[in-house]
Amino acid sequence: PNRVGQPASHTFVWSSVSVYLEFLESSEMAQTAKKWIKAKEFDGVPKLSDFKLVEEPISFNLKPGAIVLEAVYLTVDPYMRAAPIPEGETMVGEQIARVKVSNNASYPEGTLVLSNIGWRSLTLVPDPEAPSRFGPLVRKVPNFGADIPTSLGLGTLGMPGLTAYFGLLDRGQPKAGETVLVSGAAGAVGSVVGQIAKIKGCKVIGSAGTKVKCDWLKELGFDHVFNYKERTVDEALKEFAPEGIDLHFDNVGGDFSYSVLENHIKFGGRVVVCGAISTYNDKERRDRSTTRFLIYKQLDIRGIIVTAYKNRVMEGITDIMGWIKEGKLKYRETITDGFQNMPDTFISLFRGDNIGKALVKA
Repeated sequence: PNRVGQPASHTFVWSSVSVYLEFLESSEMAQTAKKWIKAKEFDGVPKLSDFKLVEEPISFNLKPGAIVLEAVYLTVDPYMRAAPIPEGETMVGEQIARVKVSNNASYPEGTLVLSNIGWRSLTLVPDPEAPSRFGPLVRKVPNFGADIPTSLGLGTLGMPGLTAYFGLLDRGQPKAGETVLVSGAAGAVGSVVGQIAKIKGCKVIGSAGTKVKCDWLKELGFDHVFNYKERTVDEALKEFAPEGIDLHFDNVGGDFSYSVLENHIKFGGRVVVCGAISTYNDKERRDRSTTRFLIYKQLDIRGIIVTAYKNRVMEGITDIMGWIKEGKLKYRETITDGFQNMPDTFISLFRGDNIGKALVKA
């Protein structure tokens, strides 16, 4: 029999198998990730057309020390509106993620972590210990215990809760018996501020934009609440704090804050400036000098940026977690399902849709 073609046939078969195996290996070593980028500069309130969902390949063929993270929960926060994000760049923000692939013994697959890596579904992290504003780029989620949801690592036990904790206690330094005003009180920061102020023995007044939110603040133990859309801050504070405000925790800025400084803050009063959501979407800036209030009322006005307390994170988490377990501090989360809903969930912040912390479950 003629065997001349047989070796060539075997070579063809094994060559085909080799190519197929290489294809399978390459498929397993890479996956398509999704991310939301800023498609164009915001003009007023952000719109869906300001964002674009794009895909990018993520290699699972990792160098030593590298890991791949898969988003579990992602945060949306008002500060993102004012963040200097260039067109075409990924939207910023923190997420709770699960280690999907690992070549790092310190981060085995399945580990839950926190990382400020933006609006991404999958992220290749070459060096989890790389420095960031919050310390290492990747940090393991603390053990909250079985009764506390992991998602609180982005809310009451995360950046917003720690902002409230250090902003009120370290920057505001409240004293028992003082009157504390919290604007944006039904948000992720304000709701925690008000409850801690009550724990410290203060009289607490909160403002919010809907009846549902105001009712929730009453449930939290706020002494007085008012809907700023139905009555002015002047009307409310003349009734609730005729003696004046000792400490204003300011989350909204704008006309609200100006009225407090002009008419209601006490001589020697304190203000903690945390945010200015009422002005983030303004197309024209209206500068209103507060210098005369600072001078003639001898005010102490301080900002709060939580990254300044990155070395004290566990101090805040331990105290807040203790208050939660004791029933002294409550929380709410507004969770939207689906990574595709990141932009709309972000935009909803400026409609006031959320109560407590707004999150997206990927």
